[in-house]
Amino acid sequence: MTLSLFNQFLSPSLMWIPLAAIALALPWALFPHQTTRWVNNRLLSLQSWFLGQFTQQIFLPINSPGHKWALLLASLMLFLITLNTAGLLPYTFTPTTQLSMNMGFAIPLWLATVVLGLCTQPTQALGHLLPEGTPTPLIPVLIIIETISLFIRPIALGVRLTANLTAGHLLIQLISSATSVLLSVLPAVATFTITLLFLLTLLEVAVAMIQAYVFVLLLSLYLQENV
Repeated sequence: MTLSLFNQFLSPSLMWIPLAAIALALPWALFPHQTTRWVNNRLLSLQSWFLGQFTQQIFLPINSPGHKWALLLASLMLFLITLNTAGLLPYTFTPTTQLSMNMGFAIPLWLATVVLGLCTQPTQALGHLLPEGTPTPLIPVLIIIETISLFIRPIALGVRLTANLTAGHLLIQLISSATSVLLSVLPAVATFTITLLFLLTLLEVAVAMIQAYVFVLLLSLYLQENV
């Protein structure tokens, strides 16, 4: 039972060829592309409106030098939303349930914000390690604590995304397995579990979108500290 629960998080393969690369490339094939027409279709207009609202919301408190990250963070947002929601479909694989992949996103982007701060404003970047007005005896302790919290940030980014999506997938599988067993034994109870499964699926769609937004939002906050 334990193995069957976690088998859904294994990377699929066909003829010993891992299909994770296809799963990662699929979102970019689903997005509509810009055309040379004066009037866009509804899907493209909706996508442009969403990207405009997202970038305006995220980069409102960030200084103009940080606006260069708009294309990168907006693309990452769409990429994560598509992967998270597509993984809720039956017989699909969710790459963002893999901690290695999420850490591969979190560590380089977090490190880029830190290096950017050290290069552009080293005094303010290092000043975050020591709050203003700290008593002299506490200075070494606070510097160590702030340094540890700084290096924990990318770990928290990757683990948060992985844990939330993994927990949701496990709940859906547990309830769906219980529903399939109860259909022939207790149809009345199975009706309740089907309703619960439907509501949980809607919740997981919302969680998939929210977690992608939180991932990018925290990256923008780290960027705001360093520009």
